[in-house]
This record gives sequence, structure tokens and C-alpha cells, in this order.
Amino acid sequence: MSKITKSAQGQSCTIRLIGCNGNPETVVLAHLNGVRFGHGTGRKVNDIHAAYACSYCHDVVDGRIRIGLSRDEVKLAHLEGVIETQMILIEKGLL
Repeated sequence: MSKITKSAQGQSCTIRLIGCNGNPETVVLAHLNGVRFGHGTGRKVNDIHAAYACSYCHDVVDGRIRIGLSRDEVKLAHLEGVIETQMILIEKGLL
């Protein structure tokens, strides 16, 4: 597990979709999906392209839960979370 992946433990969710459980005990690193980011069979994107996500927001981003937002709205929230997470990683000296 990378230092960036470990850094998600105990953090606040940076995606914060409607229904976000806000529980830092469930926060993990949620990577962007898509071939353009290097995602493929058995391959995740680089850890710098991920957001701190609670279990609920991670489930929505990965499509396990559907809510009243379009796929594009969910992607935008995830991207905003990635940027906020990158800012935190810079503060922590991990980027």
C-alpha cells in the first residue's frame, strides 16, 4: 500500500455527494476511472488521480449505488474531490 493510499485513513471525504456519510473511518482512496487516465483491466490509475472518499461516495462513484445525479455530475464531484485531495497531499508533503 502506497503512502498516498495510507494517507486516506481517518481523513474527511473530499467528494461529498448528497448522502455522504461523513464517516472518516470509512474513507479510502477512490481512483478516477477511464482509459484516458490509464485505467484498464487489472490496472488502476496513479494514486495522484484519486480522491478521499467515504464508503457511500465511493459506492456512488463506482456505480454500486445510483442517486438522483447524472453520471457527469458524479464525475465532476469526483474530479473536484481529486483536486482537493491533491491540495491536502501537497500540504502533507506527499506530492
